[in-house]
Amino acid sequence: MSVWLPSAPCTPQRCARAGGAAAGVPRAVLRLLGLVLVTALGLALSPLVGRCPSRVRDALVRRWCRSAVRAVGVRVRITGAVVPAGGVLVVANHISWLDIPLTAAARPARMLAKREVGSWPVAGPLVARGGTLFIERDRLRALPDTVARVADALRAGAAVVAFPEGSTWCGRSQGPFRRAVFQAALDAGVPVQPVRISYRSAGGELSTAPAFVGDDPLPASLWRVATARGLVAEMEVLPAIAPGGHPHRKSLTDAAEATIGHGWEPRTRHTVPSGDRTDARAG
Repeated sequence: MSVWLPSAPCTPQRCARAGGAAAGVPRAVLRLLGLVLVTALGLALSPLVGRCPSRVRDALVRRWCRSAVRAVGVRVRITGAVVPAGGVLVVANHISWLDIPLTAAARPARMLAKREVGSWPVAGPLVARGGTLFIERDRLRALPDTVARVADALRAGAAVVAFPEGSTWCGRSQGPFRRAVFQAALDAGVPVQPVRISYRSAGGELSTAPAFVGDDPLPASLWRVATARGLVAEMEVLPAIAPGGHPHRKSLTDAAEATIGHGWEPRTRHTVPSGDRTDARAG
C-alpha cells in the first residue's frame, strides 16, 4: 500500500456513470478538440506568462483554468470565502482530473501531484512548468523531503494545493485525510484553506460522470465528461484555519477533514447564495 495513494472503494464500473441526457458525438468531439487547443495554447504561452507581473500572471492563469474546464462543456461555480494571499496550504476532496484547473481558477497555486502526472501527454509538461511539486508515492523515505519542499514553498509565499485523501473518490462521500502534508503547514506557520468540490447535473443532483477513479483510463474519463450535458463544477471555499490554532498535525488534519465533510449530504436542488461568485456561461 502506497503512503501517498491509499485505496478507495470507488471503481469506474460501480461509481463513474454519465447519467442524464448525453451530448451528441459531434459536440463531444468538438469539446475534446477545444480542450486540446486550450491546453496547447497554455503550453505555448507559459514562458511568456511566467515573465508577467504576479497580478497579471495570476489573472491569466485563472482565466486559462476556467477556459480549460469550459472547453469540455462544464460550467464553473465558485462560492464562499476568498483564498488568502501569501503562503497557504489549500486542501480539497479529490474526485477528478478537473479538480486541478478548478482549484487554480480560485487562486493559482503549485500543485502537489504524483510523479506519473508529469508523463501525461500535453498536460504533463504544462503542470511541470507551473511549478508542480511531484511526489514519489512508493518511497516512504522520500516523504520527509517532500514535506520539507512543500514547507519551503509555503514559506516563500506560494499557495500549494494538495488532495490529502491520497486517492480519488466518486463524489458521493469523502475518504480519510492523510496527515503528512499538514505538517508542512505547521512547519511553515501558514493557514490551511479547506475547499469542497462537487459536480452536479443540470437539475442539481450530484453527478459522478467526472469521477476519475480506480483503473479508469484517462481517455474514457475524458469522453464521459465530454458527452455529459449540463455538468456544473462547484467549488466552495470554506473558512480558512489560522496558523497556531492546532499545534499538532492530527488535530489540524481532523479540523480540515471535518470542515470539508460537514454537510456532505447531497442536496437535491441548487441554491445560489447572494453574493455568489458565479461563472456559468459555458455549457
